[in-house]
Amino acid sequence: MGARVAVAGASGYAGGELLRLLTAHPDLEIGPLAANSSAGLPVTAAHPQLTGYPGLAGAVFAGTDPDVLADADLLFTALPHGESAHLATGRSARPDLLATEVMGSMSAYQVGGTHRHIPEIEQNIDPERAGVPAPAPVTVSFTPTLAPMPRGILATCTARIKAESGATGSGTDQLRAALRAAYDAEPFVHVLPEGGWPVTGATLGSNAAHLQVAADPHAGRAVVVCALDNLVKGAAGQAIQIANLMLGLPETAGLTAHGVSP
Repeated sequence: MGARVAVAGASGYAGGELLRLLTAHPDLEIGPLAANSSAGLPVTAAHPQLTGYPGLAGAVFAGTDPDVLADADLLFTALPHGESAHLATGRSARPDLLATEVMGSMSAYQVGGTHRHIPEIEQNIDPERAGVPAPAPVTVSFTPTLAPMPRGILATCTARIKAESGATGSGTDQLRAALRAAYDAEPFVHVLPEGGWPVTGATLGSNAAHLQVAADPHAGRAVVVCALDNLVKGAAGQAIQIANLMLGLPETAGLTAHGVSP
């Protein structure tokens, strides 16, 4: 058996996606599942899509009791922003409890003197460097989806670039090469070839992020578009990715970079 994990907020949308991913994880064992409003109900009452999934047969939600959740090596908190920090600090007064918030709100709260954001940007998920003795109980937290919303996020950002001589296409090629240099070694980030633009359907069900860039040297602007599944790469999948890094497991364990949309 691998590390035993608990989930607080397991009855929500992101919590259900986390459970789906955890059932297929080769190195994590599902432990206590907490959901205050659903305490005492079968897990499949909130998540009928998980009927028949291994590890969830007969599983029942517990209340969000710190003593119950402490019966685990790792705690995922799929709770509204701010509540995760409260639970983490209330669960243990020891300094060896590391709280981590992933995506949702980029203003990650701080516990134990450390921040965590996106693994591909901050590859410093090292409990020892964060002052956490190993092995130690650790917490991975992410902001869940609080209401029904379409799966997938298509985000666009712009940045100023230095105008250079030459065609617009050459500037785009240079920027695409820079993105490839930064992300080609990352298993979940794909810079699309020229002419291909990110669509959310292509990332559905995966922990992948699809990127494309365009440049207008005359206007001095670059536009980068990113598509991802907000319940996987934007929440549950990224939480598992960070847990893998923290526990010294393969970064891709229990995750896929391939979407399921036809």
